[in-house]
Parts: sequence; C-alpha cells; structure tokens
Amino acid sequence: MLFLNNDDIHDLLNMRDCINIQEEAFEGLAKGHSIHRPRIDMYVPCERDDGYWRWGTMEGATHAPGPYFAIRMKSDVIQWTEDKRSGLPREDKYCVEPGTYCGLIMLFSTRNGEPLAMMNDGHLQHMRVGGGAGIGVKHLSREDSTTVGMLGSGGMARTYLQAFCSVRPITRVKVYSPSRENRELYAREMEQELQLEVIPVDSAREAVRGVDIVSSCTSSMVPTIEPEWLEPGMHVTNLGPFELSEELLLHADVVIRQGIAGGAPTAGEDPVRVRSGVGHSPVAYIAGTEEELRRLPEARPRNTLFRRDCPDFSDLVSGKSAGRQSPEDITLYINGGNQGLQFASVGGLVYEAARQKSLGRELPSEWFVQDIRD
Repeated sequence: MLFLNNDDIHDLLNMRDCINIQEEAFEGLAKGHSIHRPRIDMYVPCERDDGYWRWGTMEGATHAPGPYFAIRMKSDVIQWTEDKRSGLPREDKYCVEPGTYCGLIMLFSTRNGEPLAMMNDGHLQHMRVGGGAGIGVKHLSREDSTTVGMLGSGGMARTYLQAFCSVRPITRVKVYSPSRENRELYAREMEQELQLEVIPVDSAREAVRGVDIVSSCTSSMVPTIEPEWLEPGMHVTNLGPFELSEELLLHADVVIRQGIAGGAPTAGEDPVRVRSGVGHSPVAYIAGTEEELRRLPEARPRNTLFRRDCPDFSDLVSGKSAGRQSPEDITLYINGGNQGLQFASVGGLVYEAARQKSLGRELPSEWFVQDIRD
C-alpha cells in the first residue's frame, strides 16, 4: 500500500489527463460502469463556541482507469463569517489550527478489496474540481473562446484556469477578488505559468464584461454573478453551491449539471438532526444541544447545484440532451455532483502513475487487513 502526499501528486498529475479520466468515468455512469454516493456531512459541537466540527465523506467506484473505489474524508472546524472586504457571508475552515487542513483519500481495488493507497487530498482536490469545470468548457463553450472572467484568486481559481487553457486557446483573463493584493498576485503568477495576459480588475462586473467564459471560484454563500451581466455566447461555471442563482438559470439557453450533488433528507428523519442546505453541505447529520445548534447558519433553500430536474453530463454525451446549438447561446455548467467518482478516477490515475515511477511511501498492507471477521 502506498502513502502519497501533495508533492507526490503534484509531480504525477497533469490537467489534461485529469480532464480525460474524469470524462471517461462520467460516461461510465450511463453504462453502469461507474457509481458514486453524493457528499454527506456530519456536524458535532467543537471547542469553539462560534463554530462546529464537520466530518464529510463522498465515495465512488469506476472502471476508468481501473477497478477502483475511493472514499474521500475531511475533518474540519467550520465557521460562518462575513467577508470584511465584500460584506458577503462565507464559510471558513481549518483542522487543529487556522492554516492547516485534514483531508484523506483511501483507494481500494474493487477486484479483490485490497487497500491500495492513502493520499493527501489537497492538490488532487484542486485538480479534480478544476478538471470538472474544464469538461464543461470543452463541451459547452464556443470553440473559439479566448477570454475568461475569473471571480476569485485562490487555489481553485488557478486550477480552473489551467483546465480552461487545456481545452480552449485562452489568451486573456480578467480576475476579480475583494483583496487587491490577492488578485494582483494571481495575475502575476498565472501570467508567468500560462504565458497569457491576466488583468486584475476592481469589480466582479468588470471581470465578467465582454468575456467568453465566466467562472466563479469563491467561498461565497450568496450569488456572485448577476443574471443581467450575461451576454450572448458566454459560458458560465461555478465552484460553490450558492454562487449561481435560480434567476441565472432562466437567462441561460443550455443548463447542464455535472451530476447529482445530494438531496433532501428522506421522509421520517428528524428535521432538527438531519437537514439540507447547512453551509455548503447538501445533507447534514447534526449533534448538539439546542443552544449549540444556534451556531449553525440558517438553512438555505435547495439551489442550482442540488437540482435534479436539469440534464447532467451523461445526458449530454449520450445525446439525450442537446448542448450548445448556436454561437449566441448562453451555456451554464453546474460543476458539482460526481465528487466521489472524481476521487476514484483521478485517484486511480495517480496511483498507477506512482507505481510506474516508484513514488510514494510504502505502508505494509498487513497493517490494514486482519484475520478477524467483523
């Protein structure tokens, strides 16, 4: 069994392969070759009186690149705060102390059940999400798209732009972040890395104006793009579940979601202890006293990311639903829903590359296999 850290994964994984393997895994959903369970979170009171501990998992199994199953696990302390610059609500998190995080991927063989690898999830997480957005751009944006409006300047905004450049001839980017320092740093770094023009701008409206591809990569819990900003021919995608409004869907000619992100609690479950729309959680199982429950943000109604009534990527590639029909169409790709499957496919790809290149730390498999039947 291998342990792979973020540096190993950075050296093993490129964006083009990350996009291609996810496409293959997603196509397997329609044929029964792939399966996934949407994200479910569990909340327990933590040592802070203004936050909660959150455990999140998602799972998937795929035939591409091989017979693999993955579970991604996250241990976070969550706070819901107001961004001091923009005034918008946002979700902040850490593990142990601010600036450190705990996310792990366990990879297994579905051929014989063998545990194959344990991985840090940080770099792979950014790559799989960016790659997912790249799939939407590949299938729904105009082929001659060359300009991007980027809202956000963090790690996801970097892999999103890498993905866009992998599938379209991008030459110019406008980036907005409430922090001038952050957007200027993003512009310098991405110009150097991707050899294109990146312009920091002073508002989200200016970032969106006149571009071919609009991308929101923020932790905002309110919409970041106004429907009236959209122009004919644009392609729009997102990161978080609240960045896109229902009104925005009405302005789009084509709406495709990646997959099912989660759903409402089933009938009969305690509505106090099992809720949808808590923070960024599709479904949350919650512990705590009545007083501790007041720390949680007000539940938000199901929105675009959780909709089941619009076609998904499998419908698009199988021909059940049409994609872009005209250069004037406004297309929207809801980038969320197949998380567990993404970790299985991209994690399997990384594992195979690690074996080929002899990277990672070997852990004795007998540590993880026992002779006591449970």
